[in-house]
Amino acid sequence: MAYSAEVLSRAKARLAQDANKKHAEYEKHLAQAYQLRPRLREIDRALRGTGAKLAAVIFQKETDPAAELERLRAENLALQNERQWLLDEAELPEDFLDDSPVCTLCGGTGYRGSQMCECLRELCRQEQKRELAPLFRTGKESFEHFSLNVYPDVYIPALRNSARALMRKNLSFCIKYAQSFSPAAENLLFSGSTGLGKTFLSACIARRVVDSGFSVTYSSANNLFSDYEAVRFSRREPELLEKYQSCDLLILDDLGTELVSPLVISSLYTVINERLLSQRATIVSTNLTPDKLESRYEGQAASRLLGLYRVLTFEGTDIRRMALG
Repeated sequence: MAYSAEVLSRAKARLAQDANKKHAEYEKHLAQAYQLRPRLREIDRALRGTGAKLAAVIFQKETDPAAELERLRAENLALQNERQWLLDEAELPEDFLDDSPVCTLCGGTGYRGSQMCECLRELCRQEQKRELAPLFRTGKESFEHFSLNVYPDVYIPALRNSARALMRKNLSFCIKYAQSFSPAAENLLFSGSTGLGKTFLSACIARRVVDSGFSVTYSSANNLFSDYEAVRFSRREPELLEKYQSCDLLILDDLGTELVSPLVISSLYTVINERLLSQRATIVSTNLTPDKLESRYEGQAASRLLGLYRVLTFEGTDIRRMALG
């Protein structure tokens, strides 16, 4: 579950902000309590001095340590009881002076030992979804909102099936894929004309995968190739490409809409091959048929896409045109 440096940084900043906000609220409440009952300030000062008194008792040789420790314990307990009585008498809420950390599991650090705490992981999930905003355009990108009724239920001889039956199989596969996702999951190639739900199904998978705690990076082919070009010609730092290489799932959209060049083909091969070697899943969507894909990206890139990816064919009528009509 390797979140990008940007996502992790924003999540940590939010955790620190939450901790500062909680502490500031505590300080405000404490000042209010001291104003209402000035005696509380004296009691807190005395309680904070308990540690120094204990140290003094331990190093004193003239007195009986056990008896002195018992006296300090009784004194400390009496101060605590008086403090609670003053708070009750002032009719302050029970948690008014709660100074516990923003997360009791990790103390607000975001980590429990070497493992990321759930508090930071949840913030990472939220930041991950914010980063995927271009993919989650409507907020309804979920399997429950994927309607098969928009696909014609007419037999197509070339498919030996109807578009609706084909898409029903695709939907069923994608649901299972998302439910059982791991970084080493199958690589997928969504192939079909514009407006048949390729990006929508990719978003459905991404939402479920993010909710399961995995990291997802979404990019159009044009943006990805622009980033590789910027790094290649030293206009940007190599860290720009880290998100494409380290995320658990990469979704590369609209492959085939970019201008083909040796750099594009080289970059496509690099990102595909590196993720295959590191066993990290990738979903590629394209308007191109497998034959056109092979002729456009001839060589190793096309070979890996068509030989090592599961191809899901999308058929039907352009949904976006139907909506406009």
